[in-house]
Amino acid sequence: MSPALKLAIKALINVMLIWALNVYLPSYFSVIGGLAAYVIIGSLLTLMNMFVRPLLAIITFPFRLLFTLFTTIAVNAFFLYVIYEISLKMDPNIVVLSIMGGLTGWILVSLILGVVNWVMKHVL
Repeated sequence: MSPALKLAIKALINVMLIWALNVYLPSYFSVIGGLAAYVIIGSLLTLMNMFVRPLLAIITFPFRLLFTLFTTIAVNAFFLYVIYEISLKMDPNIVVLSIMGGLTGWILVSLILGVVNWVMKHVL
């Protein structure tokens, strides 16, 4: 499979993941703005996975040896925080991202993102 096709599939899966989180976990995760908002947030997640995850993998390697699950949740929570901050700077008529439920919501959404990204990494 070509790298471009893999990237397109990963981006599509991330967009569908954002949609699924919005639909099935509305008490913890909310995206307002329709398809455009899903594509924007999914694209940001895909780009973060491409460019930032390798750097964070190197930085967090010693911790991952000791605390794999905690580090996975922490890295994905950091991704969510960066995407959340970027979405705050965008026009609210286009995209609004909200993660509700306090710490529980952040942990749950981070864990789901981590599991889906792990599956994508090993399947694609």
